[in-house]
Amino acid sequence: MSTDLDAAAGMSRNEVRSAASMAGIYALRMLGLFMILPVFALYAEDLQGATPALAGLAIGIYGMTQALLQIPFGLVSDKIGRKPVIIFGLLVFALGSTVAASADTITMVIVGRALQGAGAIAAAVMALTADLIREEHRVKAMAMIGMSIGASFALAMVLGPVLNTWIGVPGIFWLTAILAVGGIGVIVLIVPTPAVSRVHRDAEAVPGQFTAVLRDPQLLRLDLGIFCLHLILTASFVVLPLALRDVAGLPAARHWELYLPVLVMSLPMAIPFILQAEKHRRMKQVFVGAVAVIAIAEAGLSLLHGSVLSIALLLFVFYSAFNLLEAILPSLIAKVAPPDRKGTAMGVYSSSQFFGAFVGGSVGGLLHGRYGLGSVFLFCAAVALLWLLLAVTMKSPRYLGTRVLRIGPQDAVSAHKLAAQITAVRGVAEAVVIAEDQVAYLKIDQQALDETALRSFAVPGAEA
Repeated sequence: MSTDLDAAAGMSRNEVRSAASMAGIYALRMLGLFMILPVFALYAEDLQGATPALAGLAIGIYGMTQALLQIPFGLVSDKIGRKPVIIFGLLVFALGSTVAASADTITMVIVGRALQGAGAIAAAVMALTADLIREEHRVKAMAMIGMSIGASFALAMVLGPVLNTWIGVPGIFWLTAILAVGGIGVIVLIVPTPAVSRVHRDAEAVPGQFTAVLRDPQLLRLDLGIFCLHLILTASFVVLPLALRDVAGLPAARHWELYLPVLVMSLPMAIPFILQAEKHRRMKQVFVGAVAVIAIAEAGLSLLHGSVLSIALLLFVFYSAFNLLEAILPSLIAKVAPPDRKGTAMGVYSSSQFFGAFVGGSVGGLLHGRYGLGSVFLFCAAVALLWLLLAVTMKSPRYLGTRVLRIGPQDAVSAHKLAAQITAVRGVAEAVVIAEDQVAYLKIDQQALDETALRSFAVPGAEA
């Protein structure tokens, strides 16, 4: 067996299979949640008891149950195992999809969407991934999951309108139920069962750390940032399909013709700015600029949603900044959070994201019902401007990466000494040694890191 730092250059075949399977399960679940986003506002008009406010609630309600339950589900998975929790979550998600598919009233669709969100497997999926992937490859596995989520969102924006034409929104709900059941098959038949499940502080929330994470003003700024981003996204789609059909005159069956080129062209736009942010260390400038672009795009939509061309151009601007922020925000969390609190920080961040979707759908629906389409986009622009003020006042991040080093059995005294010794290595900014976990959590400057010196502290034969 190799050491943590002497591992094979690539992931093993089992690790690749595990990471790909977990990314697929997560992405298919998110695909089911996202596919109704571009079509539900149109479908809701024909549901018994529907109002704009209730339609918005139906779009966003999954975010509330997801935000409330994902961390508890992750903690339960520490006690009873990852797979039972994920299987249970997928069953709940499938049940919610079935309820929504069978519903003929807006109330039952809301119930179904709430159940979909209650199948909150995000934290358990991350924990199982951490169990199955060695520490030195865990960042790659998490990146695979992150990219799959981004791909599922882009695909959903196009598939939603296309499938709506073929099978309708109820058919989309039935399809998501089938995909959830397929995900259970993947978990049972393909994903290995880890020999040992343990708490991974780089990937999981730890209850004793919540107070410290919630008191960190820099982390709170980022949590509020992802809250605002998904509030804006969800609120916008409460009215965007209606604006395209009723104001711009684009039939619902052709909405995919707008979403497809806009998404395809906007995806590569983020790449040069990510390079500027990371390689040239201009993270704050790029971040603040992207938030400003979101505000401009939403203000433009509030005034110029009367033609297909103007909506397409403004959506292109919006998605270019949205994709950039979706990449930068998790990177900022990793840079700002203490090395042993990264998992807890990411858990709070993820819950903030889903809660933002809930508030965006709910408030967007209320504003649409009372003040019309343009008011929702104007509200989103105002939220983006408030976010911009917070972004401007954030501290520039340190350009540090994270690493997990397995260091073998330690007592409290030797763990304290070892942390000091590792911190003395060139390129190591922080080191926290958790004796009971036999792990050191590090913040490193990759450009300055002395790999040979750090390697000397790793022990052979350790698995994640």
